[in-house]
Amino acid sequence: MTRELLEGSAAIAAAAITAGCRFFAGYPMSPFTGLLESMSRELPSVGGVCVNAESEIEGANMVLGAAAAGTRSATGSCGQGIALMQETIAEAALNETPFVVFNMARNQQDYFQCTRGGGWGDYRTITLAPKDVTEAVEHTQLLFHLAELHRAPVILYGDPLIAQTRISVTVAPRDYGPLPARDWVLDGTGGGTGRSRQVWTWAMGKATDPGPGPDRHWRAVADKFDAIAGVEARFEQAYVDDAETVVVAFGTAALFVEYVVEELRAEGHRIGWFRPVSLWPFPGEALAAATTGARRVLVFELNAGQMLDDVRIHAADRSVVRFIGGVSIAESGLAYGDLMDAPVIRDRILAALTGGVPA
Repeated sequence: MTRELLEGSAAIAAAAITAGCRFFAGYPMSPFTGLLESMSRELPSVGGVCVNAESEIEGANMVLGAAAAGTRSATGSCGQGIALMQETIAEAALNETPFVVFNMARNQQDYFQCTRGGGWGDYRTITLAPKDVTEAVEHTQLLFHLAELHRAPVILYGDPLIAQTRISVTVAPRDYGPLPARDWVLDGTGGGTGRSRQVWTWAMGKATDPGPGPDRHWRAVADKFDAIAGVEARFEQAYVDDAETVVVAFGTAALFVEYVVEELRAEGHRIGWFRPVSLWPFPGEALAAATTGARRVLVFELNAGQMLDDVRIHAADRSVVRFIGGVSIAESGLAYGDLMDAPVIRDRILAALTGGVPA
């Protein structure tokens, strides 16, 4: 396999195309713009289509239509633009239409948006938060598989470090196993048979004439997401077996935490780290096991405390959970501020170990 030096956005685009994505629509908004540009440059060469839409709402609904017709499709933005897509994402979840949403976030303040959503109805969105470009390439292909496996929209949570970092990567096809029959696709083959298909949240389609109706359909969708929560939780951890202190972080912030924990372990501190790879489903059972016996559970994230809620819910002892992160945005508003710095994270962890107050 050939390794290439690629910017993160270009590597993700290559992974999406390798996974079979053939339709992409979005509206430029930094740091998502690089992904849109990469897709517009590369998709036509494989017979795909990329549309620079006039708004995020328009782009998301184009993707909803393309996906319903059976084309592997994706859209994206940063959190501000994805806020405008929430109705469409909810519709896709409730009418079981799969596509991928790339949130190339400006920081870590979109955790609630990705895990709680802003649409209507009983749905959730599988969200993977890679820690680096290499993992983002892997997650991109996995998410296209999971979207179709579960017939649901899914999210990749990136950020400026992933979007704009250049790294040597290999983008090769990955096999995640068989997928169910695509008998939901609106491809016209049911026309004139009396059993044509509809994709609609009210689920009155002729394919199951007279259709399940809204109550049975929505109950089935809710049951489906309950089942997904039991099988798609992902995490990484290290040094938790003997840890008095466990630091929980996600995304690229977790890379900095891992580095600091390695330093502190070498200095004799009994400390470990835990990283939710899937923000939803949150790996709560694994976190409970990892924090059993811990005297401190420290949560580092670049926001006012969002994942903090999930950690408090699932930690073995919520009374030992302490927040050491915070809002930290560069003056441009487009990148992280000075809290995303290993020495700063180290100081905050050490302050927590001694009962002090983080600077």
